[in-house]
Amino acid sequence: MSKIIAFAGKGGVGKTTVAALVIRYLSSTGKTPILAVDADPNSNLGETLGLEVPSTIGDIRENYMRDPQGVPSGMDKVNYIETLVEQALIEKPAFDLLVMGRQEGQGCYCMVNNILNKFTDKLAASYKYMVVDNEAGMEHLSRRTSGKVDTLFLVTDYSLRGLRAVRRIHDMLPGLNLEVKQIGLVVTRGPQQLNEVFLREVEEIGIPLVGIIPDDQALLNFDMEKRSLLELPDDSPSVVAVNKLIADNCAF
Repeated sequence: MSKIIAFAGKGGVGKTTVAALVIRYLSSTGKTPILAVDADPNSNLGETLGLEVPSTIGDIRENYMRDPQGVPSGMDKVNYIETLVEQALIEKPAFDLLVMGRQEGQGCYCMVNNILNKFTDKLAASYKYMVVDNEAGMEHLSRRTSGKVDTLFLVTDYSLRGLRAVRRIHDMLPGLNLEVKQIGLVVTRGPQQLNEVFLREVEEIGIPLVGIIPDDQALLNFDMEKRSLLELPDDSPSVVAVNKLIADNCAF
């Protein structure tokens, strides 16, 4: 079974950037193959990795629900949906990317969701590592049949609003179908010395602070140039910080 590294936090705090840099670290150090899963409805992990996303799991779900009788002759619906998921997988030399997308329509999606969840679990078993960029509510992780996460990083920017969103996510964990082995707090765009008010709130939440990702002009430059974060130089401050974060907190 693959080791699962997951990220959660409110929108705009940089969790997708951190997830992309973790994929960069794993790829560059030969810790492959990797399954990258973009489980945030505001899907942009593909963009940070320099990839176009032609199809998502949400597209498959919606298309099937619009025409459930459209299964090709001689193929059952489970095999049909699994084949569509395999076609949606974006394959690269060191990692593959699966984008979950949105559920747009109304009605009961239970059957197709069950097939998708079981198949993505089965798919993950073929990889050494699975990196999951989650929505704040972590619906994707809580629906997985295994419900296991090796390392969960809750990500906030250097703001009390971001930190309070982390608190809410942390508070909901006991009610989710998740077995989390290790949890840590990551602060993005943070100074070397964090403010005492911020640190007091961190202490109240009770999550160990495991990493501070400094402000990095290269991230803005790459975004403006629509370049993959995989191409960031090794001495980029954000790359150095994320490499240390994973080396210190994930047992490989």
